[in-house]
Amino acid sequence: MDRDLTADHRPLGRALAAPVIAVLLASAVAACGASHSTNARAAAPIEAPCNQVAAVLSDGPDPTADPVGYAEAQVLQLRQLTISKQPLHRAIEALASAYEWFSQSHGSAGAKSAVSKATHEMNAICPGATQ
Repeated sequence: MDRDLTADHRPLGRALAAPVIAVLLASAVAACGASHSTNARAAAPIEAPCNQVAAVLSDGPDPTADPVGYAEAQVLQLRQLTISKQPLHRAIEALASAYEWFSQSHGSAGAKSAVSKATHEMNAICPGATQ
């Protein structure tokens, strides 16, 4: 009975090594993911709705080539946004209303002023969203 006892323990050592390595790797990945998701969640309340507004305003005709068509294209899209933050929601509604007036009046001076004011208010909440 000259059995080599070290040979019996090698498979057990290898069998335990794989789960230990897997747990360590999973812990490291989870730690990196948790850090990243925390940062994403911290930025999301401010950036996500502003990004939605910017995405809507980037669609449609060229605002310099066809200002009335651009304004008309924005009204429905802006009003379809569901934004829970009240200051931003009000700014969106003001901008949509100003664009609607601008479109209906074919770019009257009063409507142009309203668009300028609503754009300024929107940029105060979401810098650069209307550009």
